[in-house]
Amino acid sequence: MTITFNELRRIKDALPSGSTKRIAEELGIDEEVVRNYFGGQHFDSGNTVGVHFEPGPDGGMVTLDDTTILDCAKRILGE
Repeated sequence: MTITFNELRRIKDALPSGSTKRIAEELGIDEEVVRNYFGGQHFDSGNTVGVHFEPGPDGGMVTLDDTTILDCAKRILGE
């Protein structure tokens, strides 16, 4: 899946407080991995496997090999 970086950040910014921790706990992954998925730069604590950032307009393009974190975020937004 391909999405603009700005759209990915809009989704992250729309999430209620505590959603990063909730997503991490539901998926059994580190919170830093979730933060990095949404564009964070904390690679010492958690990396981003399957997320590829390309510079360009609207913040650039992000290619997601796995949309599990994004799907979880969208589910939370729909609640």
